[in-house]
Amino acid sequence: MSTATSQHYQIDDFTFQNGTGPTSVQLAFLDINPTAEKVALVLTSFRGRLPSTLTFSDGALKGHRVIAVALFGNGESSSPSNMVDFPISLAYEDCVRAQHQLLSSYLNIQIIDVVVGFSMGGQCSYYWTLMYPDMVRNAVIICSSARTSRHNYQFLEGPKAALEYAADYHKGNRNELSLKPLGGLRAFGKAYSAWLTSPEWFEKEMYKSIGYETLSAWDNDAAGTNYHNWHPDDLLAKIGMWQNADVTLISGDTSIEKALARITARVLVMPCSTDQYFRWEASEKESQAIPRSTLVVIPSAWGHLAGLGCHSADKYLMDRAISEFLRTQ
Repeated sequence: MSTATSQHYQIDDFTFQNGTGPTSVQLAFLDINPTAEKVALVLTSFRGRLPSTLTFSDGALKGHRVIAVALFGNGESSSPSNMVDFPISLAYEDCVRAQHQLLSSYLNIQIIDVVVGFSMGGQCSYYWTLMYPDMVRNAVIICSSARTSRHNYQFLEGPKAALEYAADYHKGNRNELSLKPLGGLRAFGKAYSAWLTSPEWFEKEMYKSIGYETLSAWDNDAAGTNYHNWHPDDLLAKIGMWQNADVTLISGDTSIEKALARITARVLVMPCSTDQYFRWEASEKESQAIPRSTLVVIPSAWGHLAGLGCHSADKYLMDRAISEFLRTQ
């Protein structure tokens, strides 16, 4: 997390992967420690916003110039909520091409010492390693995957349907709270909430460690008010991109193993032992297919949220692992 001021970079002739455009788009980003020589690119996650993104800028990446960039669809960069002609489908290729233009044309950065991403940010980082291999030296993939599994895809169908079929959801409504489908957003959050952590986390009442005395109090925020600052069409755009993640679409390979074998960057793969949708066993297989890869499993009951750094022990482990990974190159 950082106190750096959010900036916006505009591209006036951008064409999306599905053919929408040319049109004008914007990328929201932070430029932390801008005088440092080494460069780290940090990408936001599914519901990640720049002020709350774990950038490691006060730890493992303290000596780097950290460029944190918001993915398309997150409400800060171009999204359905702030762009009239936003495409009906979104792809990671769109995010990476725009981010590449931000770095190379606007910030005059030609080498990325490390790209870091959690969840959807991790998927986007995988795309970076294959779309611009000569630019990326290292990548850190946290609780993520190079291709969305069938199980992960189907999990996302639940919250997506809960929102789309809600009686108060109407595609294209403006972003005012009074016009938001709070019932639909609540249903979305409910369908999503049990997947965030792990069965152990719930049974041990670990929500108490972050200030909630009861499960219902946690649920009121985690599946309710935490979604009030999200536009429903932004959530749906992000889910569509997540569901269709597949790096073989870049390389044209017939298998994920062949696509990952093309990665020339050093890669640190960090899944969580209890993540319910980016399973550590799948991450292990991906890591084995990458020529220069290191696997570090986060042993935590926090599930997917371990990668968000919600628990101090998980954050400390990730920070140490990244520091060691970059030190030994």
